[in-house]
Amino acid sequence: MESHILLPCLLLVLLRPSATQDSSPEGVLNCCEGDVLFLLDSSGSVSSYDHSRMLTFLSELLLPFSLGDDQVRVGLLQVGTQPRLEFGFDTYNTQSGLQGALRNTKPLRGDTNTVEALSMAKDWVLRPGAPDGARPGLPRVLVWLTDGVKPGDVIGPMAELRDEGVAVLVVSTGHGNYQVLRQVVSPPIENNLYFVDIDDMSIITDDLRDAIIEIIRAERLQVRDVSSNSATLHWRPVLSGLTGYYEIRFGALPAGVGGEGGAGTSPSTSGSQYQRLTESAESSNVILTDLKPDTTYTASLIPESNDHAFNTLSVTFTTKPEVLSPAVVTVSESGQTSVRVSWGPLQPEIVRSYHIEYSALPSGKLHTVTVDRLQNSTLLKNLQPDTTYLVTISAQHLSGKERAMSVKVCTQEVTPALTDLQLTTVGSDSVQVDWKGSVAGLRGYWLTWEDQQSHHGSLPTHRSSLYLPPNSLSTRLSHLPPSARVCVSPIYRTARGEGLCCTAQFHSDALSHGYRL
Repeated sequence: MESHILLPCLLLVLLRPSATQDSSPEGVLNCCEGDVLFLLDSSGSVSSYDHSRMLTFLSELLLPFSLGDDQVRVGLLQVGTQPRLEFGFDTYNTQSGLQGALRNTKPLRGDTNTVEALSMAKDWVLRPGAPDGARPGLPRVLVWLTDGVKPGDVIGPMAELRDEGVAVLVVSTGHGNYQVLRQVVSPPIENNLYFVDIDDMSIITDDLRDAIIEIIRAERLQVRDVSSNSATLHWRPVLSGLTGYYEIRFGALPAGVGGEGGAGTSPSTSGSQYQRLTESAESSNVILTDLKPDTTYTASLIPESNDHAFNTLSVTFTTKPEVLSPAVVTVSESGQTSVRVSWGPLQPEIVRSYHIEYSALPSGKLHTVTVDRLQNSTLLKNLQPDTTYLVTISAQHLSGKERAMSVKVCTQEVTPALTDLQLTTVGSDSVQVDWKGSVAGLRGYWLTWEDQQSHHGSLPTHRSSLYLPPNSLSTRLSHLPPSARVCVSPIYRTARGEGLCCTAQFHSDALSHGYRL
């Protein structure tokens, strides 16, 4: 007899409101993921006492749930002459905040404008993807708490919500309008429609909570971080706080059998050709290793507990094809006689060594370099300038396989600088320009001249430029401004070489000139 007396006391302690979620009843915290909107009648037909009792009921009903973006979200929409959203789904992600909001909620009074409230719910609060609305792809639940007095023309709006995938549950503290209320709830009616006296609402708390859980229970086994030889399983820790463990079974599907994300237990995990792992009740993920590349696997999660019965979850996935180094080759630090070649991924655990072969195109001498398995780059030296090379990276794998990848690389062109520049003044505004050049690969010369004094005054800078062919080693510039700065740069196929500059000094006060070659 003592055990029967103590048990109700224990339940009361577990359901007492608390400032933290840690005090919530064990085994429910991580069960669910969905958006639950409570439609609360607070019109003039509901007394202050009845309104207070409904809020207390909601407080006890919601206390066990974990709240948050990846858990359960709760909204409260009150019905009056002007319905009002007291708080939306994004408002509270802790039990302390939610419980405080419920305690501070005041009735609206006025008419029972349920139709307008349902319009708000359909067009805004419960619409997936709407600002502050429901989350796409997750269960949506509407729980209507009413005294059953003059509910209004709600059958049509409720049917529209159900057609859009919203599960509708009703709690009535009156005993009228049964035919109306039974038409608005989602089936099965015996689980989703409740008639209860206002002072006895606590007797339906567990049943209503179980009905909500049945709709928003998150039973998904997800696969993440899939590679060629591993994958990670993630699940909601439904055993958290309970005595038990998770059994994980996984194995390759037979040839010709495939699929992604299927439910149920596959033949390979119900037979003998599977591997078995166990994880503690607090676990929420496990890494599957030593998988075969490009292979379809099925995995099952079996929560084992003496306290509750849980469904077995299963999923199928395909590992990525095997990636053997080198899978990518990059070129950097390109110079006139050298270039760096890098490759990846670095796989020292399966590679014996790397061999680099390179030769100038089209028919240059072949060179070979061998590097250690821990090295993923090398600098090729003593190359010819302005030359295209074919470089091949080969990996010798411990398994005996060989993987090779080739790229073309180009060394930079040699661009010699101008070695000499002389200016000879001819008259008061002309100058003879002479330089030395005519090296191999030269494409011409670029001359520029400008007024040096304009940089230090308010007058705009006068600048001119001129291209000369490669066989030109001199030219004469006339009508130059005083202190004109003349520069000559050699031009090559891919770039301009470093030039030289000199300043011409004239004994002239002219500040405005036309330039003529």
